[in-house]
Amino acid sequence: MNSENWTPDQPIVSIRDLHKAFGDLEVLKGVSLDVMKGEVICIIGPSGSGKSTLIRCINALNPINSGSILVEGQEVHDPSLDKLELRKKVGMVFQQYNLFPHKTALQNVMMAPLKVLKRPKDEVENHARQLMARVNLEGKEDSYPGELSGGQQQRVAIARSLAMNPKVMLFDEVTAALDPETVKEVLLAIKDLAQSGMTCILVTHEMGFAREIADHIYFTDRGVIVEHGPPATFFTEAKDPRTQEFLSQIL
Repeated sequence: MNSENWTPDQPIVSIRDLHKAFGDLEVLKGVSLDVMKGEVICIIGPSGSGKSTLIRCINALNPINSGSILVEGQEVHDPSLDKLELRKKVGMVFQQYNLFPHKTALQNVMMAPLKVLKRPKDEVENHARQLMARVNLEGKEDSYPGELSGGQQQRVAIARSLAMNPKVMLFDEVTAALDPETVKEVLLAIKDLAQSGMTCILVTHEMGFAREIADHIYFTDRGVIVEHGPPATFFTEAKDPRTQEFLSQIL
């Protein structure tokens, strides 16, 4: 199936029996999940349970050993797929902000649409300014990354990802390296995005946040999905002892 045949009543991201190993270490052992357009999915679990690897496979940053990942009906790990085309569709924000230090916040947000999408400069700048406002950074357009707090840099990174007009956004522990007081402003920016209808897949250890914004929560442990469900039941009625133990340690 290719993206021409994809329709919005089908999952926008569909993962089937995904296996991924690094050498002899099997990190993902048959993971399957579906994400519908506009859904917000949170993936939680202990360190080393394969969460980050899973979402890095979705935009082909990690090659897979077997299984299937479809984004809008397109097989992500088809050798003939243009990874650049995929990454226009699937935006990603990492723990590290990866901003260019010698470019202003606004220039960082404008770079990809100018260079990759070849859009006109005026149009790109206009959109970049709107995105800066959207993540509450008006007035910081001309600041360099070194002049911004971690939380501000992370919000520039979110705006930069949105500048490509992705269909899906992946967030990999984006608050893990931040001070507690800047975590909130980044989570607010993500919440706004989720409420606007963007399809979001988040790896997070912010349980209160996951409970508040997720449509569905997946708990992974040792490379498999142990349990999943909507937040209303997931946090209060977890069945599997591994989930119960994990939640008892962090809630």
